[in-house]
Amino acid sequence: MKVKFRVTKDGTSLYAGDHDVVDANSFGKACAEVWRKLRQQQMAKETSIGALIEHLDSGVLDQLSGARISLERP
Repeated sequence: MKVKFRVTKDGTSLYAGDHDVVDANSFGKACAEVWRKLRQQQMAKETSIGALIEHLDSGVLDQLSGARISLERP
């Protein structure tokens, strides 16, 4: 079934996207895709390679800490 993943934090949308979820494996793949997209956004925002390396390990976790993750049928 198609589901819309939404990740918001403090009223700001961090991610929204449609995914096919039919079992635990496809749900895990959808979550991994959300993680990949957030990491990609983080990499695009960094101003230098030093800043990127410094924030690479904790950046996505910091973004998701306190975030709201919701699933909806489109």
